[in-house]
Amino acid sequence: MPGQNRITSDGLQKLREELDYLRDVRRKEIGEQLKEARGFGDLSENSEYDEAKDAQSKNETRISELIDLIENAVVVDDVNTNSVSVGVKVKIQYIDLDMEEEFAIVGTTEANPDAGRISDHSPIGKSLIGAKAGDIVTADTPSGQIKLKVLEIDKA
Repeated sequence: MPGQNRITSDGLQKLREELDYLRDVRRKEIGEQLKEARGFGDLSENSEYDEAKDAQSKNETRISELIDLIENAVVVDDVNTNSVSVGVKVKIQYIDLDMEEEFAIVGTTEANPDAGRISDHSPIGKSLIGAKAGDIVTADTPSGQIKLKVLEIDKA
């Protein structure tokens, strides 16, 4: 992933923990699986060996991704709650639906809409960046334009 990766300090810590696990624990587990699978004989028709090699490839790919994410991380800790930015919690009102919602604005690697964490690159996140409490913004979503009113901004 080229370029900077905006992330909270908690998000960076989770990436580091995942990297440590994959390097220190998962690599050893896969190594044991490979060793055991080699003991089954002919590698050309050994499904256990093929599965372990596939797991090894996926693990090493994820390790590379994590290293890149961590090396390009820009930690966003000193957030200003005067306007919406990465690292804030925002309460909004959907104007046309007369419905309120609260979520954290995070970098793309931390986004998890089901957990109330949306990316600053998502349609709603992008439209909210820079908005102040009381502002009304328009978000271009896949299902059409929606109007949002920023009700509150707090630290996430």
